[in-house]
Amino acid sequence: MKDLKKYAIIPATPEQLYLALTTEITARLWTGDVVSIDASVNGEFSLWDGAITGRFLELVPSSKIVQEWYFGETDKPSIVTLKLHEHKKGTSLEVRQTNIPDEDYENIAEGWEDPYISYLIDFYTDED
Repeated sequence: MKDLKKYAIIPATPEQLYLALTTEITARLWTGDVVSIDASVNGEFSLWDGAITGRFLELVPSSKIVQEWYFGETDKPSIVTLKLHEHKKGTSLEVRQTNIPDEDYENIAEGWEDPYISYLIDFYTDED
């Protein structure tokens, strides 16, 4: 099992980014795919038509989201912690994911960059 840490600057306020990560309609807009979100403690979620599934463990509005991601038959759950910090260019998103199965690590690491983070940046980038 491996752990991962990533940082990104998203051109949105922490409030906007929190809503994008916890509101079904907004998540559908930035992912461009099928999404299901029950943003409550123990509520389940699914992104990209089931490519990412899990449940919410902790929700601190505009600040922190803790999720358990499902990986089949693993002994320990993979825990994702998303921290949102104000930044002069929007929001600094801190991603920490623990207990990633070795065989899934490379795919998960790449997936955080593209599509997850890149889609959020594109969604909030002003294209006038």
